Amino acid sequence: MNITVKLFATFRNGRFKMDHQDWPEGVDCRRIVASLGLTEEEIGIVLINGRHVPLDQVLGHGDTLSLFPLVGGG
Repeated sequence: MNITVKLFATFRNGRFKMDHQDWPEGVDCRRIVASLGLTEEEIGIVLINGRHVPLDQVLGHGDTLSLFPLVGGG
């Protein structure tokens, strides 16, 4: 199934801004995050089709997964 993956902020460094990827049925956000070389500790916000979801959320064909890093500041 086809998933659109969008990366934001520092996640784009050395990767991509947006990519269309093929994944098997039943794939969850955690598996895609791991495939990108990201750790769960780096993840700030996970969205599927603009809605906040947990990392264990299963994606469906045509979904858009958006990943945002933790934001620090002071």
